[in-house]
Formats: sequence, structure tokens, C-alpha cells
Amino acid sequence: MAVREQIRVGGRSARIQAAVHQAVKDLSTTTPRDELTVPQIAAEAGVTPSTIYRRWGDLGALLADVAVERLRPIADPEDTGAVETDLQAFVDQYAEEMSSPVGRALLRDVFASAESFPLQCAGFIQNHLTIIAARAKARGEQPFAVDELIDHVVAPILYHILYDDREITPDYCHALLARLHSLPQGR
Repeated sequence: MAVREQIRVGGRSARIQAAVHQAVKDLSTTTPRDELTVPQIAAEAGVTPSTIYRRWGDLGALLADVAVERLRPIADPEDTGAVETDLQAFVDQYAEEMSSPVGRALLRDVFASAESFPLQCAGFIQNHLTIIAARAKARGEQPFAVDELIDHVVAPILYHILYDDREITPDYCHALLARLHSLPQGR
């Protein structure tokens, strides 16, 4: 019977991940992103470079993993009491955070990796919008289709952040929401 290695939650593996993530964050405050190296991060974290390569494969995957952790929501979306204002608050906050210099850098790291990191970030968005839709339904309001909101509001915001370097203003975000509401239902 083959023995499978199991990663203990909270064990040595978690401590290594935390140390390496913290090393990336610390070094990022003093070292430009394109000058970070695995040996430098390993020395800062107190691990060997081979530990980083074994766990993450390459620098890009490590940076993407750190970015996903930083992009992971720490709380549910704000509950303003109405679906319209819930969506507006979510979109305003999302656009502000992702279009900031830090947000843009984190998104570039996430999308630069060939791993499943973009799917994890998509899951964060999907989860928040599902919570907002469920709240709307519970209040007796007209719920919205999460996929439609992603297609018509989140996707254009991300496109402009990643590829166009456009300033994402609240007016632009509100226009996207208004345009979504003007589309025929059930598309």
C-alpha cells in the first residue's frame, strides 16, 4: 500500500507558507517586483530555495499565490438594505481596489501564472455576488443573474484595468450597472 504525503493544516507546511508569503510582502516594500528572486525570498523566509521551487514551482506561481491570498475577501459584501445599493457598493469598492496600483499589480501576478489562480479570484467575485443576490431574494426584491452581472459589469472593469489602463471612475461603474438593468430579462 502506497503511503501518501498529507499536508497538516496548521503544521509545518502552513508555517512555511506563512513565512514565505510574509517574506514576499516584506521584500515587496523595498524591492521592485521585477527584481525579486526565489533565493532572496527564501533567505528572508528562512527556507531553502528548493523548498519554494518544490512547493510553488516558480517565482510566478509564488507571486500569484501571494496575490490571491491578498485578494481573498476578509468579510461578506456590505449589506445596505437594498439590492441596488448593495450592488453599487460592491462595484464601487471592487473597482477602486482593483484599479489601484496595488490592485493592478496583484491582478497582473494572478493572471501571469498558468495555475488556477484566476479561477480562485473568480470564485471570490461569484461568492460575493451570490450573497448579494440571496439577500435581495430574502428581502423580496428582484434578484439578478450573477453571470449577467459578471459579463456586463465586472468583465469590462477588469478588461480596462488589465489591458487598457483606463481610469475606472464611479460614474463608469454606475453606467455599467444602469446598462445591465436596461437589458431584457432572461438573456
